[in-house]
Amino acid sequence: MRFIIQRVTHAQVEAEGKIIGKIGKGFLVLVGIGQGDNREIADKMIRKLANMRIFEDENGKTNLSLQEVSGELLLVSQFTLYADCKKGNRPSFTKAGSPELAESLYQYIISECQSLIPVVETGFFGAYMKVSLLNDGPFTIILDSEEIC
Repeated sequence: MRFIIQRVTHAQVEAEGKIIGKIGKGFLVLVGIGQGDNREIADKMIRKLANMRIFEDENGKTNLSLQEVSGELLLVSQFTLYADCKKGNRPSFTKAGSPELAESLYQYIISECQSLIPVVETGFFGAYMKVSLLNDGPFTIILDSEEIC
């Protein structure tokens, strides 16, 4: 499982010409589900995400979590995080989880995040979407379950 976490001042996602998710200060998280991922891995990733201290405290140190700054969360499913570019110039996506697995885990991640964070917005699973954001910092973290689980 891979999360690309971007600290943002605001972000939104559009599908079919309509804004379907929009947040203010918080995290835009691109969520990639790989083969073999499960709820146990998702739980570890969610805990790491919720407790990641990358907001500035009163001394300007990155020491506060999303919850501590009343931040919002925008979760967008993105299977392309599992692109394999080793051979040729056309990426392969065979390492991405099946659509059934990915959608099930994406919905689980949304549900679990909603129990921790008051404002959770999302994209549509499997839809063509346009994501816009203002990265704050810029601050971008790659969280890969192979490195934390």
